[in-house]
Amino acid sequence: MVVRKISGKERDMMISRRTVLGALAGAAVAGGLTACGGGTKPGGGAGGGDASAWGLSGGTAEQTFRDSFESWNKGNPDKKVAIEFFANDAYKEKIRTAIGSSQAPTLIYSWSGATLADYVANGKVEDLTEHTKDVQGKLIGSVLGSGTIDGKVYALPNNNTQPVVFYGNRDVLSKAGVDAIPATFDALMDAVDKLKSAGVEVPIALAGQSLWPELMWIQYLTDRVAGPELFTAIASGETAKWEDPGMLKALGMITELAKADAFGPGFGSVVADANADAALLHTGRAGLLLQGAWVFGSFLTDAPEFVSSGKLVYGTFPTVDGGAGDKGNIVGNPANFWSVSATATDAQKKAAYAYLNEAMFNDAYTDSLITHGSVPVVTGVDDKLAKADNGEFLSFVYKLVSDAKHFQLSWDQALPSGQAQTLLTNLGQLFLQQIDAAKFAATMKAAK
Repeated sequence: MVVRKISGKERDMMISRRTVLGALAGAAVAGGLTACGGGTKPGGGAGGGDASAWGLSGGTAEQTFRDSFESWNKGNPDKKVAIEFFANDAYKEKIRTAIGSSQAPTLIYSWSGATLADYVANGKVEDLTEHTKDVQGKLIGSVLGSGTIDGKVYALPNNNTQPVVFYGNRDVLSKAGVDAIPATFDALMDAVDKLKSAGVEVPIALAGQSLWPELMWIQYLTDRVAGPELFTAIASGETAKWEDPGMLKALGMITELAKADAFGPGFGSVVADANADAALLHTGRAGLLLQGAWVFGSFLTDAPEFVSSGKLVYGTFPTVDGGAGDKGNIVGNPANFWSVSATATDAQKKAAYAYLNEAMFNDAYTDSLITHGSVPVVTGVDDKLAKADNGEFLSFVYKLVSDAKHFQLSWDQALPSGQAQTLLTNLGQLFLQQIDAAKFAATMKAAK
């Protein structure tokens, strides 16, 4: 991995990839702007008119959104919601300007995290707690929690869940004497030794040049060692917690993996957005891969026989002996979210509340997400997922999320942008053994 500042384009590609569950339907991100239902002006400063929503183009959820709003508008001509879709970079620039000038759409699309916290602190979005009881009752608790601040709901998940899971190549593991995805960190280190002894050049595939895949390691290890409370404190502004003994231990475990050459030579030149890390796994050059649920789609597209033959195995992140974190805790992106603009008119807000309660995650909405290969963030869909194409994997992801006591949002979304960039840069240096745990922690403690 070459340590460098990640570009805006790469970061948007990263977010786009994590926004969908692997694009199992093969949809590609579209450029520019498309519209559905006409270019109705945003609520708030733009004055009256229908309610409006802005979302991201491309991915498995776009068609679900389109169909849902079209059906809603036909059945509710007095509560229409006009939806417009943007490519990642166009959307992020436009929504930032719109919110700053009180010209935001009625429904604001986001990833929650630090951005949502900023919206709430500045009074830009509505408290949805009492206005959206009906839809809240359908949602998986660990995901709904990501849109909750100080016990109040300000954002509702609107698409599919995207946890990070461990993948393995059954043939490569078996030949090295590794029976399954390692259940403990000690077993993981043992698996690295066995894979290396068996001549596997890359025990664990890692797209180091992209930087963000390294987040998955520090997030899981910190959780397993110290529990979710440690990073929750950091995200709340307790920057001294970067030097907490639990954090230092988790950082030291990354150094332990790096010193064992767990990621093989040249991992710093591997790019995740080209699915190069996934390719190392399905071509047999690597034994293991820690990546998001979205990467399953690349296996289906690039190596369908790898999946259909049963060579692909998957499981949860290992536990840490004596650690405080629950083995069922997960990290990744719980979903994407809708918030309601505080500057919308009363009529626009009422239309948005009605849509969220009555149309989002009704049977048609949920079935559409599943048909497009996604795992909806609602309870009670076990049977539907089991019967779907690739139902075994979808059911695994669904159970993982449903059973999770805590679902940690990706740290580069949870932290303010300046701290997030420092985090990525320092992770790169840590994995390359250019800095140690103490230096990493001290730098993050001082980051603004």
